[in-house]
Amino acid sequence: MAPIPLLAVRGSNGTSLLSGPPTCEPLSAFQRDSRPSRCVTFSRDGTLFGWCNGHNVSVVKSSDGSIVSTFDLPKTSHLDFSPLNNVLVTWQPYSKPQDSAQGDPNLQLWDLQSAQLIKALYQKKLDSWCPSWSADEKISVRSVNNELHFYESNDFNTIANKLHMQKVSDFLLSPGGPPSKVCVYVPGSKGAPSFVRLYQYPVLGGPTAALANKSFFMADRVSMQWNQKASAVLVTASTEVDKSGASYYGEQTLHYLAVSGETALVQLQKRGPIYDVVWSPGSAEFCVVYGFMPAKATVYNLKCEPLFDFGTGPRNAAYYSPQGHILVLAGFGNLQGQMEVWDVKKYKQVCKPQAPDATHFSWCPDGEHVVTATCSPRLRVSNGYKIWHYTGSVLHKQDTADGAELWEVRWQPFAEGSFPQRVVKYQAAPSELGTTQATPTQVYRPPALRHLPATASTKLHEEELPQNLRPGAEKSLSKAALKNQKKREAKKAAKQEVKSEAEPPPDPAPVSNSQSEPSSGDLETDKKIKNLKKKLKAIEELKDQQASGKVLQKNQLEKLQKEDQLLKELEELQISL
Repeated sequence: MAPIPLLAVRGSNGTSLLSGPPTCEPLSAFQRDSRPSRCVTFSRDGTLFGWCNGHNVSVVKSSDGSIVSTFDLPKTSHLDFSPLNNVLVTWQPYSKPQDSAQGDPNLQLWDLQSAQLIKALYQKKLDSWCPSWSADEKISVRSVNNELHFYESNDFNTIANKLHMQKVSDFLLSPGGPPSKVCVYVPGSKGAPSFVRLYQYPVLGGPTAALANKSFFMADRVSMQWNQKASAVLVTASTEVDKSGASYYGEQTLHYLAVSGETALVQLQKRGPIYDVVWSPGSAEFCVVYGFMPAKATVYNLKCEPLFDFGTGPRNAAYYSPQGHILVLAGFGNLQGQMEVWDVKKYKQVCKPQAPDATHFSWCPDGEHVVTATCSPRLRVSNGYKIWHYTGSVLHKQDTADGAELWEVRWQPFAEGSFPQRVVKYQAAPSELGTTQATPTQVYRPPALRHLPATASTKLHEEELPQNLRPGAEKSLSKAALKNQKKREAKKAAKQEVKSEAEPPPDPAPVSNSQSEPSSGDLETDKKIKNLKKKLKAIEELKDQQASGKVLQKNQLEKLQKEDQLLKELEELQISL
């Protein structure tokens, strides 16, 4: 039988552990701490739970709530466990008493079983505060004065190896076991480009030591992500200011580096900021959410080729389920909380629920449920959380009491393989709270046009529908996607035709009306035909103006409605010729 995940809830009312979905009831084995906590965390395998309540740091077993260790560290604001639960790391804000030249060490490494201090270190900045470990704890690394210090077998009194370059600004150790690799970022200076390099421990020096190298000029900061198999890294490079003035967010580019030495710039299909980049748990694909709103979302393979385009929509985040079989695209923050749930195997949309005012989203390890929450200080009103089934059903809802605040919710993690992948369902799971589907947005239309049918010219944005981009996958496009594709091709062909008509032939031969227009022999009939063609030509011009976005007057719209009648009259006159 599969285990039941726990949900940790931290707020102004204290810290509690709840027995997970579909409903969340307080865990009887855990004594709720009524004092507000500074931080909470689970160990990597979920067997331990730690928190600081402003008096001390406590570590308990998640299964029965029994105490493992307690530490007298009331100012601790961040906690973390080493992968095998041998070391507890605590960090508190750096302070410098008047009678101390250097201040007190604010980063402590503790032996979890004996509660003895292993090493006390100085870490003034919160960035990269916690040492990084390999999965087997054979190697750990931390950044010290622009260089990386490597330790082996949790011996922090001896630096086993160093990586020193002109200025290592950031690093990321690969997940999993040996061989361990590290990705480092060095910002550019004095006209030199910034670069990211991959190294395999312990070969860290020499001109040929790097597994891969990628340099770029436009980068004030980067974010780096390894895939789970530690075979490739995605690097999002960002500038604080877009010199072209096109974006308030600055300018961003996405780069790909593989341990085999291959590097590439990921070619995005729309201009604008990069909101989110996530690897699939299978490590063979990644999803990017990007572009000016409405944003695009595209899945790429390891060759940086687009596989599936989800079209455009109000979204700024992407979340793969732990098993990788479901992808959620969402628009949180200043967007309305719309979520799109997709079956990754079929690239078919499951549902489209909405979680307004949500500031947090995370998958439950079972791959069946998610939690959304409205937390302080991001939003100080309407705090609370909801447990959802991925089909859009709300299974549990908890609102925070008046005057209280919710600060954090966190799922208990589990080892990989603890929950099997299940078949994706499309029918909403039964729930007493029902579902919350996103309501279709209505474009504002002036009062003078509200009695008329909606046209393409009234849309604020050009909508793009999902489409499969795999080679030879045209047949798998939906009817709507095919229709949209045909419209784009027809529009393009029409523009080319207008362009060719606008360009006069090199030597136009004069053609008389008698040669171009067949005569009926009746002047009155010829005159009627000429007038009808003139009116139809004027209607075509109005249709072109309407397609380009111009709002037509009432009398012009009435002319458009007479097109069929005029064509019929013209046909009758021509038949009589």
